[in-house]
Amino acid sequence: MESRSSKDQNAEHARITPEMLKSRTGEFDLESILFLKLRGVGLQELGCIGECLNLERLDLSNNHITHLASLSSLKQMVALNLSCNRISSLEPLASCDNLQTLNVAGNLLCSIENLQCLKGLRRLESIRLRDPVYNLSNPLCANGSYRHAVLDTIPSLRVIDGERVTGSGSDLYQICKDIDNSLKKFIGSGAVEVSGAVKPWVEEGYWDLKPTQSAIIDETYKQFSDILLECKELSKRADETIAQAERTLNVRNDTNSYVF
Repeated sequence: MESRSSKDQNAEHARITPEMLKSRTGEFDLESILFLKLRGVGLQELGCIGECLNLERLDLSNNHITHLASLSSLKQMVALNLSCNRISSLEPLASCDNLQTLNVAGNLLCSIENLQCLKGLRRLESIRLRDPVYNLSNPLCANGSYRHAVLDTIPSLRVIDGERVTGSGSDLYQICKDIDNSLKKFIGSGAVEVSGAVKPWVEEGYWDLKPTQSAIIDETYKQFSDILLECKELSKRADETIAQAERTLNVRNDTNSYVF
């Protein structure tokens, strides 16, 4: 049977308190906190987080959060990570005028209507609703054309799920997609030419990152690491495609493989 002190301790960790914030940041004045990481600490309620009026970057990922009402007062917030929680409404974020980057992958957002409240955030440029690297998504992502609907709802967006959809670089993404689709059509037809194995540009471990004592640098490393994992996954798929093309070409060039 769980003791009373253990229950009290669990309840304390489930809710953000001034004591928790002071112990984690070293700041006695909550308005002095600029960067805060509370990832995977069992949070259920946001408590006094709304008192951190100058908070710019906040990571609340991998918790059990359902309601965001306390975030409505954070007018200075630029980057917010709410991935892997139990959120079904983003309404309180409508007043976060400076928000630029939002990660809500792995929640319970069921329809595009759940994003209507973000329409007025003119500085919001990046949103993540799906993260294939960590197998995180939202019910609304079941519709294959959801990105187009998201862009129609929030015109200020330039990046959706890590992919640039408008502005500089978006044409390159589309070209890469077209090339990928073309390769899929040509595989098996003998139209793909392969010229040897592809070698990495840098040595193994070149991009490995080490933790620092700076919260903002750690968060930047985290975001870079996520992008790097996506690149590695794309590289793996490319290797598999090339290998399949090589096998197809070898079969077609082997006269013994034909049956008459």
